[in-house]
Amino acid sequence: MGKGDKRSKRGKIWRGTFGKTRPARRSKPVEVEVKAKAKSR
Repeated sequence: MGKGDKRSKRGKIWRGTFGKTRPARRSKPVEVEVKAKAKSR
């Protein structure tokens, strides 16, 4: 377990790769609200 270990988080950071232990994108809390357009007539 260390920089040479490609399965550890530190190894992933050192290699610059992503995977199960180091996801490429963190799941953001759902804040993107779909705004319903009010029909003005």
